Amino acid sequence: MVAVPAPEITVVTPRERERVVDSLVAAFTDDPILRYLFPDKATYPQYAAAFFGHLFDKRVHRETIWTIGHGASVAIWEPPAAENPPPDDPLTARLPADALMRVNAYDRAVHAALPASPFWYLGVVGTHPSYAGRRWGRAVMRAGLRRAADDNLPAVLETSNPVNVEVYRRAGWEVTRAVTEPLPIWIMQLSAR
Repeated sequence: MVAVPAPEITVVTPRERERVVDSLVAAFTDDPILRYLFPDKATYPQYAAAFFGHLFDKRVHRETIWTIGHGASVAIWEPPAAENPPPDDPLTARLPADALMRVNAYDRAVHAALPASPFWYLGVVGTHPSYAGRRWGRAVMRAGLRRAADDNLPAVLETSNPVNVEVYRRAGWEVTRAVTEPLPIWIMQLSAR
């Protein structure tokens, strides 16, 4: 049997933006959060691309986006709040008012439920469906977990997908809070190791 080499995990560069955004748009087509934010299937690709592009642009220069396959699988992490001052919000020009209201409502609900103490935040982890089943999502997630461990800080994420809650639990994450509005949201934490 031939050993398959472990996939190379790299920090994303600005040149990989299009591939990262395309992968995430494809990966989250049926995700409860994205379906809430952008419910119209006809406009989903455009608005989800603006949303993921915004997340990419906020973090790419902080070197907290890890990838396999130059965007095929991606984990977008946000460092502790002290290291991440809020940027101007260019998303307002790229989304219609109703979608922006949903994005802001979701953000307010999540941020109100996050811990007050410093943590690393896993904002997005996704793999293009063409590469699903290779465990690349777990691999790119671990890059951020190593940074959190190096800082001796917990990692935090949120999900609205009940299937993901069980997947993350098996990986050691614990539900710390649950939010019911604007949709069910589970806040999960993995303590520093």
